[in-house]
Amino acid sequence: MRNKTVCFTGHRKIPHAERNIIADRLKTILIQLINDGYCYFGCGGALGFDTISAQAVLDLKSQYPQIKLILVLPCLAQTKGWNADDVRMYEYIKGLADKVTYTSENYFNGCMQKRNRHLVDHSSVCISYLTEEKGGTFYTVNYAKKNGLKIINVAT
Repeated sequence: MRNKTVCFTGHRKIPHAERNIIADRLKTILIQLINDGYCYFGCGGALGFDTISAQAVLDLKSQYPQIKLILVLPCLAQTKGWNADDVRMYEYIKGLADKVTYTSENYFNGCMQKRNRHLVDHSSVCISYLTEEKGGTFYTVNYAKKNGLKIINVAT
Protein backbone atom coordinates (compact mmCIF):
# COMPACT_ATOMS: atom_id res chain seq x y z
CA MET A 1 0.00 0.00 0.00
CA ARG A 2 2.90 2.37 0.72
CA ASN A 3 3.89 2.39 -2.95
CA LYS A 4 0.42 3.73 -3.80
CA THR A 5 0.27 6.32 -1.00
CA VAL A 6 1.01 10.05 -1.02
CA CYS A 7 1.25 12.24 2.07
CA PHE A 8 1.00 16.01 2.44
CA THR A 9 2.86 18.44 4.65
CA GLY A 10 2.87 22.20 4.55
CA HIS A 11 2.69 25.47 6.37
CA ARG A 12 -0.48 26.53 8.14
CA LYS A 13 -0.22 30.15 7.02
CA ILE A 14 -0.47 30.58 3.27
CA PRO A 15 -0.94 33.99 1.62
CA HIS A 16 -4.56 34.27 0.53
CA ALA A 17 -3.56 35.35 -2.99
CA GLU A 18 -1.58 32.12 -3.45
CA ARG A 19 -4.24 29.64 -2.32
CA ASN A 20 -5.94 29.15 -5.70
CA ILE A 21 -2.60 28.93 -7.51
CA ILE A 22 -1.41 26.27 -5.07
CA ALA A 23 -4.69 24.35 -5.31
CA ASP A 24 -4.52 24.32 -9.13
CA ARG A 25 -0.85 23.27 -9.12
CA LEU A 26 -1.67 20.58 -6.56
CA LYS A 27 -4.57 19.16 -8.62
CA THR A 28 -2.33 18.88 -11.69
CA ILE A 29 0.25 16.94 -9.66
CA LEU A 30 -2.43 14.74 -8.08
CA ILE A 31 -3.86 13.82 -11.50
CA GLN A 32 -0.38 12.78 -12.67
CA LEU A 33 0.10 10.65 -9.56
CA ILE A 34 -3.36 9.09 -9.89
CA ASN A 35 -2.56 8.21 -13.50
CA ASP A 36 0.66 6.61 -12.20
CA GLY A 37 -1.40 4.36 -9.88
CA TYR A 38 -1.45 6.30 -6.61
CA CYS A 39 -4.80 6.03 -4.90
CA TYR A 40 -4.28 6.74 -1.17
CA PHE A 41 -3.75 10.28 0.03
CA GLY A 42 -2.79 10.86 3.67
CA CYS A 43 -3.46 14.23 5.20
CA GLY A 44 -2.83 15.54 8.72
CA GLY A 45 -5.95 17.71 9.04
CA ALA A 46 -4.15 20.92 10.00
CA LEU A 47 -5.01 24.42 8.85
CA GLY A 48 -3.47 25.82 5.67
CA PHE A 49 -1.87 23.39 3.25
CA ASP A 50 -3.43 20.29 4.82
CA THR A 51 -6.89 21.77 4.29
CA ILE A 52 -6.11 22.77 0.69
CA SER A 53 -4.74 19.27 0.03
CA ALA A 54 -7.75 17.48 1.50
CA GLN A 55 -10.10 19.69 -0.51
CA ALA A 56 -8.14 18.95 -3.70
CA VAL A 57 -8.40 15.19 -3.13
CA LEU A 58 -12.12 15.48 -2.39
CA ASP A 59 -12.63 17.60 -5.52
CA LEU A 60 -10.98 14.91 -7.66
CA LYS A 61 -12.97 11.98 -6.19
CA SER A 62 -15.90 12.46 -8.58
CA GLN A 63 -13.54 12.16 -11.54
CA TYR A 64 -11.37 9.45 -9.92
CA PRO A 65 -13.63 7.38 -7.63
CA GLN A 66 -10.80 4.95 -6.81
CA ILE A 67 -8.88 7.52 -4.75
CA LYS A 68 -9.16 7.61 -0.97
CA LEU A 69 -8.62 10.45 1.48
CA ILE A 70 -7.08 9.19 4.71
CA LEU A 71 -6.95 11.65 7.59
CA VAL A 72 -4.18 10.95 10.08
CA LEU A 73 -4.94 13.23 13.00
CA PRO A 74 -2.63 13.93 15.94
CA CYS A 75 -5.23 13.94 18.72
CA LEU A 76 -8.94 14.26 19.40
CA ALA A 77 -8.62 17.95 20.36
CA GLN A 78 -6.75 19.12 17.24
CA THR A 79 -9.17 21.99 16.63
CA LYS A 80 -8.87 23.47 20.13
CA GLY A 81 -8.43 27.22 19.70
CA TRP A 82 -9.52 27.26 16.04
CA ASN A 83 -12.17 29.71 14.83
CA ALA A 84 -15.68 28.44 14.05
CA ASP A 85 -15.26 28.55 10.25
CA ASP A 86 -12.07 26.48 10.37
CA VAL A 87 -13.69 23.94 12.70
CA ARG A 88 -16.69 23.64 10.33
CA MET A 89 -14.37 22.99 7.37
CA TYR A 90 -12.38 20.44 9.41
CA GLU A 91 -15.57 18.59 10.37
CA TYR A 92 -16.83 18.73 6.77
CA ILE A 93 -13.58 17.21 5.47
CA LYS A 94 -13.55 14.63 8.27
CA GLY A 95 -17.09 13.63 7.33
CA LEU A 96 -16.08 13.00 3.71
CA ALA A 97 -12.79 11.22 4.42
CA ASP A 98 -12.61 7.54 3.57
CA LYS A 99 -10.70 6.78 6.77
CA VAL A 100 -9.88 8.75 9.91
CA THR A 101 -7.20 7.61 12.31
CA TYR A 102 -5.68 9.26 15.37
CA THR A 103 -2.03 8.76 16.30
CA SER A 104 -2.79 9.79 19.91
CA GLU A 105 -5.95 10.25 21.92
CA ASN A 106 -4.75 13.26 23.89
CA TYR A 107 -2.53 16.19 22.99
CA PHE A 108 1.07 16.01 24.19
CA ASN A 109 4.24 17.84 23.25
CA GLY A 110 5.36 15.94 20.16
CA CYS A 111 2.00 14.55 19.01
CA MET A 112 2.15 16.58 15.77
CA GLN A 113 5.58 15.11 14.96
CA LYS A 114 4.25 11.63 15.72
CA ARG A 115 1.41 12.25 13.24
CA ASN A 116 3.86 13.56 10.62
CA ARG A 117 6.17 10.55 10.99
CA HIS A 118 3.17 8.22 10.63
CA LEU A 119 2.19 9.94 7.38
CA VAL A 120 5.73 9.64 5.99
CA ASP A 121 6.23 6.07 7.20
CA HIS A 122 3.20 4.92 5.21
CA SER A 123 3.91 6.83 1.97
CA SER A 124 6.27 6.78 -1.00
CA VAL A 125 5.61 10.37 -2.16
CA CYS A 126 5.47 13.52 -0.04
CA ILE A 127 3.83 16.63 -1.48
CA SER A 128 4.82 19.71 0.44
CA TYR A 129 4.31 23.43 0.59
CA LEU A 130 7.67 24.42 2.02
CA THR A 131 8.90 28.01 1.96
CA GLU A 132 10.95 28.17 5.19
CA GLU A 133 13.82 26.07 6.46
CA LYS A 134 12.35 25.76 9.94
CA GLY A 135 9.34 24.31 11.73
CA GLY A 136 7.26 21.18 11.41
CA THR A 137 7.04 21.17 7.62
CA PHE A 138 10.81 21.48 7.26
CA TYR A 139 11.29 18.65 9.78
CA THR A 140 8.76 16.44 7.97
CA VAL A 141 10.23 17.02 4.50
CA ASN A 142 13.72 16.18 5.83
CA TYR A 143 12.34 13.06 7.52
CA ALA A 144 10.71 12.08 4.22
CA LYS A 145 13.98 12.64 2.33
CA LYS A 146 15.88 10.48 4.84
CA ASN A 147 13.29 7.74 4.31
CA GLY A 148 13.62 7.80 0.51
CA LEU A 149 10.31 9.41 -0.42
CA LYS A 150 9.93 11.37 -3.62
CA ILE A 151 9.45 15.00 -2.60
CA ILE A 152 7.29 17.40 -4.61
CA ASN A 153 7.24 20.98 -3.35
CA VAL A 154 4.29 22.94 -4.76
CA ALA A 155 5.78 26.19 -3.45
CA THR A 156 8.54 26.16 -6.08
